Amino acid sequence: MSDTSPAPATSLIASLSDIASDYDAILCDVWGVIHNGQQPHHAACAALKKFRQEHGPVVLVSNAPRPAEGIPAQLAQIGVPEESWDAIVTSGDGTRMMVREGNYGPRCFHLGPDRGDHSLFEGMDITRSRDPEDEADFIICTGPWDDETETAEDYRDLFTGLIERKLPMICANPDLVVERGPRLITCAGSLAKLYEEMGGVAEYSGKPHPPIYRLAREMLATLDVKRDEGDWQRVLFIGDGLPTDIPGAKAQGMDALFVTAGIHASEFGDDADAPDEAMLQTVLAHRDLSPRYAIPRLTWK
Repeated sequence: MSDTSPAPATSLIASLSDIASDYDAILCDVWGVIHNGQQPHHAACAALKKFRQEHGPVVLVSNAPRPAEGIPAQLAQIGVPEESWDAIVTSGDGTRMMVREGNYGPRCFHLGPDRGDHSLFEGMDITRSRDPEDEADFIICTGPWDDETETAEDYRDLFTGLIERKLPMICANPDLVVERGPRLITCAGSLAKLYEEMGGVAEYSGKPHPPIYRLAREMLATLDVKRDEGDWQRVLFIGDGLPTDIPGAKAQGMDALFVTAGIHASEFGDDADAPDEAMLQTVLAHRDLSPRYAIPRLTWK
């Protein structure tokens, strides 16, 4: 007989220190948890550093559509201290793995901004074009051309032609939106969602999809945190994304700590630092999600 009892309510906690001793390692989202795209969240960085000192390694798991090698310099530029983490895996790494192991063909149309994303293609044995009219076998989407002004709807006409050509899309950043300072910016996930709604085929390399968790598992093994397949009970995932971070942790069997003051802050009342607990439980139940813990902002008290 299947268990039809409701999932336990999410516990709202005040500090990572309240639960840290239950875990051997942390997998942590980046944007919205340790920085907002422009400034670091100093308390969150300090909390991760404290966990590393007292309990175990921290692996940053980012939906950035570029290889992990370029992320430390970006974090340093924002002011995120390197003592906050041990290693990084990215959706860009997952994209490269998918292209390497898949059978997509040799010609790719790259939809996305030039800003930094060209590093994704370095060393890949494919021909990359920025012109949608060029002959291509598949699409890699890293975001809108101009994420400061455009939304997914700006691509409806372009997608009509690409779908008619039956081009599959690899979405190199499944995030729908991301914080950039006080604003929410459209990401590749919003474009891929529209592409699928219009009848196209999209595949995803980052959270909440399997490729990035395979990389995270391999990274934990190199840090001497070994887990059998499906056994993540002493690994905690920290994130602020209800479409990505929390479902991904759920699918992998990991406990999750949901940071409520990120991209969903407005859904839990007027004060990001004091989320309304009833609203929190309602939103989570509506999405069929029950992260074990929630916290307004990551901190160590």
